[in-house]
Parts: sequence; structure tokens; C-alpha cells
Amino acid sequence: MSHPFFKLSAIAALTLGLAACGGEKAAESAADGSQASGMGGGSATLIYCSEGSPAGFDPAQYTSGTDFDASSYPIYNGLVEFKRGETEIQPALAESWDISEDGKTYTFHLRQGVKFGKTDYFTPTRNFNADDVVFTLKRLTDKDFDFNKAYPAEFPYAADMGLPDLIESVEKVDDHTVKITLKEVEAPFLQNIAMPFAYIDSAEYADQLVKAGKAADINTKPVGTGPFVFKSYSKDTQIRYTKNPDYWDKDNIHIDNLVFAITKDSAVRAQKVQAGECNVAAYPKPAEIEAAKKSDKVNVMDQPGFNLGYLGYNVEHGKLGDLKVRRALDMAINKDAIINAVYQGAGIKATNPMPPTQWGYNDTLKDAPYDPEQAKALLQEAGVPENQEFNLWYMPVQRPYNPNAKLMAEMVQADWAKVGIKAKLVTYEWGEYLKRAQKGEPDAIIVGWTGDNGDPDNWLGTLLSCEAVGGNNYSRWCNQDFDKLVVNGKRNNDHDTRVADYEQAQLIFKEQLPWTTMAHSVVTVFTTPNVKEYKISPFGSVRFDGVKVE
Repeated sequence: MSHPFFKLSAIAALTLGLAACGGEKAAESAADGSQASGMGGGSATLIYCSEGSPAGFDPAQYTSGTDFDASSYPIYNGLVEFKRGETEIQPALAESWDISEDGKTYTFHLRQGVKFGKTDYFTPTRNFNADDVVFTLKRLTDKDFDFNKAYPAEFPYAADMGLPDLIESVEKVDDHTVKITLKEVEAPFLQNIAMPFAYIDSAEYADQLVKAGKAADINTKPVGTGPFVFKSYSKDTQIRYTKNPDYWDKDNIHIDNLVFAITKDSAVRAQKVQAGECNVAAYPKPAEIEAAKKSDKVNVMDQPGFNLGYLGYNVEHGKLGDLKVRRALDMAINKDAIINAVYQGAGIKATNPMPPTQWGYNDTLKDAPYDPEQAKALLQEAGVPENQEFNLWYMPVQRPYNPNAKLMAEMVQADWAKVGIKAKLVTYEWGEYLKRAQKGEPDAIIVGWTGDNGDPDNWLGTLLSCEAVGGNNYSRWCNQDFDKLVVNGKRNNDHDTRVADYEQAQLIFKEQLPWTTMAHSVVTVFTTPNVKEYKISPFGSVRFDGVKVE
């Protein structure tokens, strides 16, 4: 869907209320509306051309990078967080932590003096403390928690991680100390709670919302301790944030005004950043990358992606529960042709349910050959009638793991037609797409994943475990042998034992084929030349802490 360009002058007049740009060149830019830059009086504005509208601003409810980019990273903080551009965790709202000898109790020592952002709809009366941590984690893990009764919501990521069953207790020791006790050892626990779905809410704000009968506002009027304060949102148009003047790490924030200019068409995003109308744009298509390089108007940043694009089969839907049918559909797909057309040199063929840069990767696995004739024979053996129809869902947005899901779907549709399968192509708005997928509506779905924490469990457990059915396990595949290995893997702190379990689990995955694994892509981001210190995240997230606009 193509959107007309918007001009900076329009943004200034309509949304930002900005002063005139300083300097002769900036004044000329503001006049013709062609440049996104720092504003007058030393104020710096960064405009990010984002790929889609978030489903909401309560990170606990979501699993999509589009949602986390718009909510978690600008507005909130976690107890621990990943270093920008890295997979290593660092202290955030917790300055330090202790782990008991049995590996089950984590005691977090909280940062003092941290303030929640002041907004038009909430003025905090106290600093961040242990009550906020207890509120956040109780909300994620206890369906009977009072706030969950006032605002019932699903927390698919917490459920996929098994947190409700894993966490035995969350205790406030004092205002600046929280103790979390687990029922079992969870090797990736710190990495898990460093992810954006576990970022910390204000218990005081939640209490105010409940008393006002407006608990659902936590998803539309967010309050956090993060680097920016939420100002406004217009669906499919823009999101506005301003710098949090009380941010605890204020020396790391160099942007005064942050705007997400929602621009679904990747070609338009590429044009806007080359014209200086946006400072940063992500998820371009391969042809747009080459054009940007030739334009010499933008910085083209790229790195190998920690990601996977795949096609999942809903094993609860009729014939798709038959392994012969899944094998046939897999063998009918010409992956090499699809990767060449969709990724155009910026993708490598995927054989496993996680990328080769992930430790625990089983490098002995092989794809079945592309073989339409054998696929026809398998379909016949399985009793699949000629012109059997399956719906095939494709994403409406570009993501790091798939630059053109529609083209991929059309090519799969053509491949399946050659073996007598009719694919009906289906898509929805991104938030609706994911919500319906979690309910199990698709027969087959094109989707993908960018690793969130550097641990194999984030792939095998989060996407394929029995616990993840109804969440990120869109195939609704529940294999007890696979599940036992994955659970054992995360319940053990011995690295070699974990590797052995995960390698065996990947073998079962490949034998049972709940997915056709497609590709791992190279991640590319465009920035204007005046953007400094931007770092591509291995997790595919877009963050603006530490970024400068000169």
C-alpha cells in the first residue's frame, strides 16, 4: 500500500509544534520540507520511517518487533537489558543481582532515584521501586491478579516462556530489593526477562487506572521509565515521543523529539530517507538497497541477520496433520528460486529452525530435494484429492527475515499448483494477522522470527514447544519427544548437555516438518548521513538510545 510523502513542514505545523530550523541551510530545508534534521535552539529531532502500526503500547501483550520497537524500547526499561547492538545483558533497572547456589532464587538490587515519565495523563508521585517489579511480574504470571481482573489480557510471550508455571514467587524484600524464586532451574532466565515483553510498568499508574475504571488505557496511554515519553499516536500515520527529561541514563539520550512516520511501502521508505524526509528506515527490499547505494545520499548499514523466515503448517487442520502431506508440500517448493527472487543475494537457505550463528545449531541436518514428482506421489499416497485447497497466509509487512512475503506466497502458490494443490492467499493488518494466527486460523502461514536473547530455547521453546501452542507456535505442533528435550535443555546449566539436547530436538523437528524453513537474511538499515552511533541489533529491534542527529 503506497502512502504519499509527508513533508517536514507539515510535521512541524501539524504535530511537533517546532521552532524554525537554525542556520540558513536548515531554514531552506524547512521551507521546502525536504529535510529531517535537528531543530532550532539546540533541539534534535529524529524521524524513523517505520514499517507498520503497532497493535498497542503494552509490551506484555505482544510478540512482534513492530510492537516492541514502538513501545518497549522508547518508553520502558527492563530489570536487565541487552547491550545496544549486542547479545550480552547489562544492568538496567536492577543495578546488580545475586543467584542462589541451587540456581533457583534471584535477588535483584534495584537502581535508586529512577523516575517514571510524566505525561499529559499521569504525574508520578514516587520513584520506581520494588512494587513496580512485583506488579509487572504478577501481572504476567497470575491470572487472578487484581489488575488482570480489571483488564483481562493474554500474555503470549510470558506463556511461551513458561513463566506462569516457572515462577514460584515474587517478593518485595524492601523498596530497593526484589527476590524471584523459580520452581526449577531455568538456564536462560536472565536473558528471558531482558526481553521487552518483561519491561517494567508503574504500579502507581495501574492503580490509578483501575480506580478510574480505565485499566485498558495501559495499552493506549503508556507510562514507563524509558528514554522517551509517549505523546500521541495516529494509526497508520505516526507516533510522537519526546525526550524524558528525568531519564536515569540521560547522558545516553541525544534526541529531543522522536517521530515514527508509519510508512508501509518499503519503496516509499527508501525514497523518504534518500530525500531526507526520514532519518532512519529499515527492512528494505533488495532492489531498493542497490538503488540506495547508487544514490550516494544515505548510509547503507548491513549485517548477517540472527533470524529465520519460514512457512508453517497447522498440523491440527485436516490433511496437514499427515506427515506425508507436509513432506509433499515441502518437496514441492523450489526454495532456491524463491530465495533468489525474494532475497536477491541477501539471504541463505535455511535448514534448521534457528540460524547457524546460534550455539547449539545442528549442522548435520539436510533439506529434502526439490522434487515435484515425488511430492505428487506422496499426496496420492496420503489420499489428498486433486485441487485440494489450503489457505496460505502471508505477512502484510516487511520484516528482517522476509523482505517480500507476498512474492514468496505467490511463488509457493505456483509451486503447489504444479502438484495439484490450490493455495488461497490471505493476509490481514499485521496486528490482526498475528492475533488470528495465534488462534490457529491459517492452514499454512508465512512468518518468521528474529532471535530475542541469544539462547536456543528462544527458538525451539518459544516457537515449537507444546507450551507455545496458542502463542508463537503457529503450527500448533506438539511433539512429546521434542518437548522433553527442549525442557531438559533449559532446566540444565551444563552447556554441553544443553547442546546435545537441542541438537537432538532439531533432528526430530526435521523429521516431522511442522515448517518448511526458508531463509536467513542479511539485515539492512538506511540512515541519513547526519545520524551517528546507530547500531543494528542482532535481535532485529530498532532502538534510538545512544543515537545522535548532527
